[in-house]
Amino acid sequence: MRVPFRLNDAEVSADAEAGTPLLYVLRNDFELNSPKFGCGLAQCGSCRVIVDGEIAASCVVLLEDVAGKSVETLEGIGILDHLHPLQQAFLTEQAAQCGFCTAGMIMAAKALLDLNPNPTDNEIKQALERNLCRCGTYPRIMKAVRRAAKEMTE
Repeated sequence: MRVPFRLNDAEVSADAEAGTPLLYVLRNDFELNSPKFGCGLAQCGSCRVIVDGEIAASCVVLLEDVAGKSVETLEGIGILDHLHPLQQAFLTEQAAQCGFCTAGMIMAAKALLDLNPNPTDNEIKQALERNLCRCGTYPRIMKAVRRAAKEMTE
């Protein structure tokens, strides 16, 4: 089945069998490396992307569920010579250690900041609660999100 959707501001379509997780299509067909396969159960956050402005676990969202929708991955928010403020804040605050959770953390934080540019610490924690960091860099992640929020509102 062919499914048209918008990926990182480009009109695309993908062919896959019914029931194929979006994650597989993003990684295998579009060669995007930011969404990672972690648990396959929407519990770790490493595969998170933004679908029509809402954070989503691409391991459980099916390709057919994004037909006609907009999907945003880390690759779509910034590039090396023009990083998104969240990407820069994660670098500045050294919020990534192994990097496995980083893309999902940044996408969850972006979804939050898109809706609430000045979140409280509790709102940041709540937005990131479905993202697991195996290295335990949560204090630096919080600091990075706060930094990005401040820079984006100045």
